[in-house]
Amino acid sequence: MILSSIYILLVGFTNCFFFKMSWSSSDFSLDGDYLLGGLFPLHEIEQETTLFVAEATECSRHISAKTGYGMLQVMKFAVEEINNSPTLLPNVSLGYEIFDYCSNIKNINSVLSFISRNGSIKPKEILNNYQPKVVALTGPFGSTRTITIAPLITMDLIPMVNYGAASYALSNKLQYPSFVRTVPSNKDMIEMIIHIIQWFGWNWVAFLGSQDDYSSDGLKLFNEYINNTGICLAYQKGLSLNANYSQTLKKIHMLNINVIVVFAVSQYASKIIKAAIANNIQDKVWIASHTWALNQQLPREPGIEKIGTIIGITDRLLSFPGFNEFVYKDRGTTDVGHDEVKSKTCNQVCHYCSLLTAEEIINENPSFSFGIYASIYTIAHALHKVLQCDINECQKNTMAKPYMLLGEIKKLDFILNGRQVKYDDNYDPAISYDAVLWRTGVNPPQFQIVGSYDKHPEITFTMDNSLLPWQNNGSVPFSNCSVECKVGYSRQIEGFHSCCFTCKKCPPNTYVDFSRDPYTCFPCAEGEWSDEGSSTCQTRTIVYPQFTEILSIIVLVSAACIIILLIAIFCLFAYNYDTPVVKSAGGSMCFLMLTSLILSSISVFFFFGKPTFVFCLLRNVIFEYFFTVCISCLTVRSFQIISVFKMATQFPKVYSLWVKHNGQWLFIAFVSFMHLISCVIWMTVNPVKAIADSWTFKDQIMLICEMGSTISFTIVMFISWFIGFLCLLFSYMGRDLPKNYNEAKSITFSLILYYLTWIAYFTAYLSVKSKYIIILNAVAQVSSINGILFSYFIPKSYVIIFQPQKNTPAYFQTSIQTYTQTISRT
Repeated sequence: MILSSIYILLVGFTNCFFFKMSWSSSDFSLDGDYLLGGLFPLHEIEQETTLFVAEATECSRHISAKTGYGMLQVMKFAVEEINNSPTLLPNVSLGYEIFDYCSNIKNINSVLSFISRNGSIKPKEILNNYQPKVVALTGPFGSTRTITIAPLITMDLIPMVNYGAASYALSNKLQYPSFVRTVPSNKDMIEMIIHIIQWFGWNWVAFLGSQDDYSSDGLKLFNEYINNTGICLAYQKGLSLNANYSQTLKKIHMLNINVIVVFAVSQYASKIIKAAIANNIQDKVWIASHTWALNQQLPREPGIEKIGTIIGITDRLLSFPGFNEFVYKDRGTTDVGHDEVKSKTCNQVCHYCSLLTAEEIINENPSFSFGIYASIYTIAHALHKVLQCDINECQKNTMAKPYMLLGEIKKLDFILNGRQVKYDDNYDPAISYDAVLWRTGVNPPQFQIVGSYDKHPEITFTMDNSLLPWQNNGSVPFSNCSVECKVGYSRQIEGFHSCCFTCKKCPPNTYVDFSRDPYTCFPCAEGEWSDEGSSTCQTRTIVYPQFTEILSIIVLVSAACIIILLIAIFCLFAYNYDTPVVKSAGGSMCFLMLTSLILSSISVFFFFGKPTFVFCLLRNVIFEYFFTVCISCLTVRSFQIISVFKMATQFPKVYSLWVKHNGQWLFIAFVSFMHLISCVIWMTVNPVKAIADSWTFKDQIMLICEMGSTISFTIVMFISWFIGFLCLLFSYMGRDLPKNYNEAKSITFSLILYYLTWIAYFTAYLSVKSKYIIILNAVAQVSSINGILFSYFIPKSYVIIFQPQKNTPAYFQTSIQTYTQTISRT
């Protein structure tokens, strides 16, 4: 296969050049010190056919392409301008040889002419010694054509400065080392197309192309770049010239796709647009790639205004001062109808070219004009460097090899008609795109710039929405598979495409962030909360009783006052230790009771501030232990009084043993020890700990202390409450004792207050969740201590201070005698 292809290629080359060496057309050739090659599509083959005969394609037999002749004129204009320049290549003239390039696969003969020397090719010649006919060339138009011939050009490192091949594959310098282009690659164009789609919020699009390298490369890049953009490619198709365009457009219409990217050369794009007009396709948005964005014939098609809005993407348009005058001058020297432009050389024949008027040439598609203009100037500037030119002359004795120009091209950085010409490591140019609107409703049709895209010095994309007169009541067309979800709703994918979805409201304590992932309801962080259907989370308030709150201050001041009062009573009782009031209150036992109450009061201070393990451990265990010790003292005191007045006479032996062995202290020690053991178990087996309650309130995190082991806590409370019950029982039994020894009312009051307070607290604890429950716990402790303080100790302190006459042995003896007389009467 390879040998046959080479045979056909060489035979075609021989037929076309070695037997037809005569050409004189100024349109196709110009003598000069250095020759440049040019390949332009003056004709187009509508349908490629299999080659069975060893002959070159004669382009003049095929369809005329006036745009190609306009491209040729730009090259001629650039060469003439450079030859007339006093500063660029001052004493060097450029010539050119141009060929009509109309086929993807059958035009290699012209390339062979470029790389030949004196009509022959020597493949084995050393690179440094080889001097082909041209030092560089521009063209051909189209990626497939370029990829076909590029290996022949680049194997000798001849600069191939291309104006119309956008395939991203050509940026691969391992395969195409000397390929340079003055138009952006498909990669950059696809990026701008995606910017336009995202700008208007579309995500349901179709992509139509042709079956060539240009379109397939664009489709591949489009599929790659729309990942993670939210854009879905709902329909894609590579069309041949004989494809059923009507059926394709009907499928797109049935899928409710209103945005269609037509990434194809002008020949295919024209068939697509004409099919849309014929099938009455209306109100679509057509995004045109740069190959047909400024097509001059399509905007004049009858009915094109009905198919919708056409937005084209084109290289930044610039005018060339002097170009129009050059064309008019060139037409003036060309006799209409004269066949001078025909020659005996292959593909340097153009029958229609001399018939074109200057206006027709000037008004042709200008999309690639700057690319051609920049190509010639790029070659000239590189040659200027190789020849070591200054502003006056060049060193003509310096040998300029093609590979030398390639090395200089990468270093170039110059301004051409106000635009920077510079190349990156892949020999790709700086990106400057315009978005143009087809204004087909006016006569003649116009192209209006409505947006731009630049990548240097930074990426900038702009669109002027006010310049886009959408046909659908002036509003942006809708091209989405599903209507966008409301705020707080996540997308639930339906089917294959991520753009097709239903909407689901996010549950409480979750949120959806469209910029992060519109398909997921993310849980809020531990310290955050949200309502149902939220797009953000709010920070939870950290709640705990603080020292600076009014209620906290009241409780703390109360506890401090109680401690001070208890210490004062302790001192008062110590000072009056030998008096009857102190002895009747319990004597030395009073000091244990007062000390226990003081220590119990200290626990109140651990309820405020941020809870810690130590605070949680001490806030209840101190109170429970020492308050139970105090109650055990009251119990013993009540039992002791009953024993003196009742048990001593009825059970003298039992009473004797009680007194002899200090039964009251043994009881207190036993109760204290048992309660200490229960408290230690409570604090060590599943101990109390600080936790963050984030489940009670959605907008708050309460810092609280867990009760720890329920069983251990129940045992601790049972001991305390049982001792209190015994105290109540004994005090009730002594309700008829002498007044000075009768503690039934005070003890009953204090213990009933104790029980009621804690019952109220536990009821609130089980039914209400709030930081005020913690304060209520502290209040319950203060209330319990106050019950004993004000019902038991304060009355006795009052007698000591304000009624000293009642604090005498005689007074107490009188009370006992009165009680004895009362008992004897009964």
